[in-house]
Amino acid sequence: MDRIFLDANVLFSAAYLENSGLGRLWRLEDAELLSSAYAVEEARRNLALDRPPALARLERLTPKLTLVNPPVDLELPPRVRLDSKDRPILLAAIHGKADFLLTGDGRHFGHLYGRRVEGVMVLRPAQYFERRARR
Repeated sequence: MDRIFLDANVLFSAAYLENSGLGRLWRLEDAELLSSAYAVEEARRNLALDRPPALARLERLTPKLTLVNPPVDLELPPRVRLDSKDRPILLAAIHGKADFLLTGDGRHFGHLYGRRVEGVMVLRPAQYFERRARR
C-alpha cells in the first residue's frame, strides 16, 4: 500500500475542477492519502480567493485524508534546502512515513523531483501515475 502525502497545490487542484484527473487519487484502493492541517488550510485559503464554490469539494475530499502534523522541533536533513513555507510540507511527509510526496510546485520542490528525502520520494502527480502504470 502506497502512503501518499498531498501538498496544498494538489489538494487545491483536485478541488478546483469537479472532474480533475487528480480525483483518481481518492479512488485508489491500494493507497492511503496523507496531508497536514497546514496544507489543507493553504488549499482552503487559496480556493476561498480563487474559486469559492470549490470549497465544498475540498470539504468532501478532506475527510478521506489522514492528517499528519509533525512536531515543531523536527528539522530537515542539512543537505535539503527549502523555503520556510515549504518545509512544513516535507517535514509532515517525513513524519507521516509517506512513500511519496506529490506536489506540483516545481519552483520550490523541482530540485527534489525523483529524489528520496528520508525515505519520501518527491514527485509531480503525473510522475506518480506513470510509475503506477509501469508496475
